[in-house]
Amino acid sequence: MHPDIAPRLLDADTLARLTALADLDPALVVDDFSTPAAAAALREAEVIVSCWGCPPLDATALAAAPRLRAVIHAAGSVKHHITEACWERGIEVTSAAWANALPVAEYTVAAVLSANKRLLQLRADYRRLRAPYDWQAGYAGAGNYRRTVGIVGASRIGRRVLELLGPYDLRLLLHDPYVDAAEAALLGARSVSLDELCATADVVSVHAPELPATHHMIDGRRLALMTDGATLVNTSRGSLIDQDALVAELTTGRLNAVLDVTVPEVLPPDSPLYDLPNVVLTPHVAGSLGGELHRMAAAAADELARWTLGLPFAHPVGPGDVDRSA
Repeated sequence: MHPDIAPRLLDADTLARLTALADLDPALVVDDFSTPAAAAALREAEVIVSCWGCPPLDATALAAAPRLRAVIHAAGSVKHHITEACWERGIEVTSAAWANALPVAEYTVAAVLSANKRLLQLRADYRRLRAPYDWQAGYAGAGNYRRTVGIVGASRIGRRVLELLGPYDLRLLLHDPYVDAAEAALLGARSVSLDELCATADVVSVHAPELPATHHMIDGRRLALMTDGATLVNTSRGSLIDQDALVAELTTGRLNAVLDVTVPEVLPPDSPLYDLPNVVLTPHVAGSLGGELHRMAAAAADELARWTLGLPFAHPVGPGDVDRSA
């Protein structure tokens, strides 16, 4: 993992658990497997606890780690460091993606509810008017009662969003090519095509993985299908949206957006997304932030405890999971 991550990730309790479970040197944090310190550690390592910034565990790295049997990832996707060589070697892999999914889902739900309440516009209008006003007349279409929310992708996060939105009086739509109508109904949603979802949802929230097939899945044509005043929420990957087409729509004021991911990250200083009044732009922080990092570290400690007892991982990751992850 990147050296800056470790002290933020590990609280005192989790650090104590990890060091009690295994011969672990908390001061040894590497982001380059070719250094002498890393090479010495790899020679003895049975388990690697990884996080963001872990270098690829390719054939060269694995050759230097003859005893390695498992990788416990205290973060989300493992596709950036778990290689084909790991699967060929039979390395067991687990990820705290489930723990990182929780704050993303919470961020999304907050965005959905705020969007339907038209919070940004209310704030702007109140600041501008500073006087009595008939808000019921001016915002007759606002609110969350019986509004339609479309979820793109029944990923771990997408499913959690559906679960959290379940108690509200919302109409929930789901588009996912791997989920049929019966399973969608069990998730509390109606299965629809992506075009129908875009055309009918008051809020469209994207939770699909970044794959060649999902590149620009929300393109200019589908943005044009969205109804006036609708909101697009993206906490997945910026590449899933045709950003130029989105900026064009947002500039007219026809649509709103809550964007935690963009292309590139970070946007250039002159990007209009920073200043448009109908955009909430955040720097890819919908996932674990601050104290939420400790949940992922605790999840890693739980998996290490299972491994030391000879139990299977509670949240294993296999090659097929990587192919469909963000």
